[in-house]
Amino acid sequence: MIIVDTSLQKREKEGRILKVGMIGAGEMAKGMINQIMKYTPGMTVAATYNRTPQRAVEVYNALQIDSYLVTDDLEKANHAISRGTSVITGDIDLFLKLDEVEVVVESTGAITFGAETILKAFANGKHVLSFNAELDSTLGPILYRKAKEMGVKYALGDGDQPGTTMNLYRYVRGLGFEPLVCGNVKGMLDYYRTPATQKKFADSWGMAPEMATNFADGTKVAFEQSCIANATGMRVAKRGMLGYESSDHVDNLTHLFDIDQLREWGGIVDYIVGAKPSPGVFVYAATNDSFSKKYLSYGKLGDGPLYSFYVPYHLLFFDIASSISRLIDFDDPVIVPLSSPTVDVITVAKCDLKPGDVLDGIGGFKSYGLCENHSQVVSENLLPNGLSEGCVVNKFIPKDAVISYSDVQVPTGRLIDKLMAEQLTIN
Repeated sequence: MIIVDTSLQKREKEGRILKVGMIGAGEMAKGMINQIMKYTPGMTVAATYNRTPQRAVEVYNALQIDSYLVTDDLEKANHAISRGTSVITGDIDLFLKLDEVEVVVESTGAITFGAETILKAFANGKHVLSFNAELDSTLGPILYRKAKEMGVKYALGDGDQPGTTMNLYRYVRGLGFEPLVCGNVKGMLDYYRTPATQKKFADSWGMAPEMATNFADGTKVAFEQSCIANATGMRVAKRGMLGYESSDHVDNLTHLFDIDQLREWGGIVDYIVGAKPSPGVFVYAATNDSFSKKYLSYGKLGDGPLYSFYVPYHLLFFDIASSISRLIDFDDPVIVPLSSPTVDVITVAKCDLKPGDVLDGIGGFKSYGLCENHSQVVSENLLPNGLSEGCVVNKFIPKDAVISYSDVQVPTGRLIDKLMAEQLTIN
């Protein structure tokens, strides 16, 4: 955003450096650290937490950032940060108590750890910028409510498809148009990919095989589109979304959707496999204004009734600094959920499951995720994919069958289940 660069330059000039804490030291966190430390005025990564601090050390060394201190001593850590030295620690509680860290970025993709850590961050007065669509889709409404209750800020960040789509949605709506489809362009989708099939690809990009599987088996696009639905009030046209396949440009695919049906639904989230531009996002919108229609036609956007707007890319960690600035300096979160969800991601068997099988969560061997309207999820008592890890199967479940709570034994005492129960009470 153009206004953000001016604000950050002003921070730099005035010495009001915004100090960020990074949770995790994976590939995305590495990119965020690189972007903030090297190319963002008025902001710095003051601290990085990783369960294994050596991993964070390797990240800093690879990025040729040599001003850091590895410590689990709070006094030493605070002193180092006050002198402009970044801190690396394996102690999450120490990390969240650091005096000068104002906002933390959660980028692990983990549900249980992410939820627990974000609540601790709120309790310590830290704002949270999340790069964890899986968590936001699953528990975003209750986390957002708790942030408000504790007087801090919470939002999902820009750079991945949900943030990029939400920016476009707001832009199109701000022009006076009616967004009716928020779409994602996928290069491929195969529900049955596993960490074994994706290991080679994952290794080539320095990511976990489970993350690469999440991308390939459709679970990631489900979580991403769920986040958009929960921020806009949109729904899905059917379980799993329509998911059309086409090699054409999205500008030429508006005919795939019926405008009257879209309006009846209040708009939908969806995706198209193989379309151009890839890996872009798009919004199909309508207008009843004859003057607007005239100049949309003049601008080569066609004759309607749906008009195509798109962004041909998403920039991952490159956009994280602007997300932080928007949240902290402008109280303009990129994407936050409404009070209650409209679309959830449910759990579907990736293979035949037998009694005693333990579900291995997002991007695993046992299940994949599909979008479903929240009302239907509640009606059928379906198991959210974000809560599936560790659940024990209690009956035979055939491949591609949806999994309900009655099909599994849920581990006892989990915070995430308590948060889900509380979220379900929100009106």
